[in-house]
Amino acid sequence: MNHQKMKTAVITGGGSGIGLAIAEKFVKEQIRCILIGRDKDKLQKASDLLGPLAFGVSFDLTGLSGLPGLVSSIEKEYGKIDILVNNAGIHLKKPLMEVSDEEFQKVVMTNQNAVFSMSREVAKVMSTRKSGNIINISSMASQYGLPYVIAYTAAKSAVEGMTRAMAVELSPIGIRVNCVAPGFIQTEMSSGALKNDPERQRKVFSRTPMGRLGTPAEVADAVYFLASESSSFITGVILPVDGGNSIGF
Repeated sequence: MNHQKMKTAVITGGGSGIGLAIAEKFVKEQIRCILIGRDKDKLQKASDLLGPLAFGVSFDLTGLSGLPGLVSSIEKEYGKIDILVNNAGIHLKKPLMEVSDEEFQKVVMTNQNAVFSMSREVAKVMSTRKSGNIINISSMASQYGLPYVIAYTAAKSAVEGMTRAMAVELSPIGIRVNCVAPGFIQTEMSSGALKNDPERQRKVFSRTPMGRLGTPAEVADAVYFLASESSSFITGVILPVDGGNSIGF
């Protein structure tokens, strides 16, 4: 494979869960992956697992002022960024009347502000080449009301709105922007949450027409589709990968 021809993707939160599954799919398709996360060990494990096309970069995305430097150092070291996947997110499960302003801000900082700032910086370098692909990861929490995740819901709803706004501004200069909204996916985080909450589990299955949880690989396939030329005339969409959950009754 000619390294000049090889595409480079930056995946935030690429060390585990859905982010790691996206990286696995990309590497399989010969796309070089730069995984960004806070946990050095997790990143090291992930890049060992993925092989020579994956590189971990330890960085806390909430340090917004450091993002321009991060993007330019990635471009210097690994070549141009062709694809950005904004996947990093943190969760907080708590009744809204108990969520403090600090807790709310913390979730919004990672799940919304960092997505904006990272996209802005990557769009700057993509715009010089008039090509690129930005894919945001949102959530069922922005499709309908879920209890106890108010900050997460606010941020993910913002991500879907930003997807449309970014697509309108950036698509004329050759940068497509899309969003994948995973439904209930079997990850360590979610299966733990559902196992301890049989009522929630019953609810999830009863309103998912396909009657099962999705896999991280199924989300990764959708992200790859949006990052590939197979979706060359698609921009500004929010694609639910949810077994029909968002339309289920």
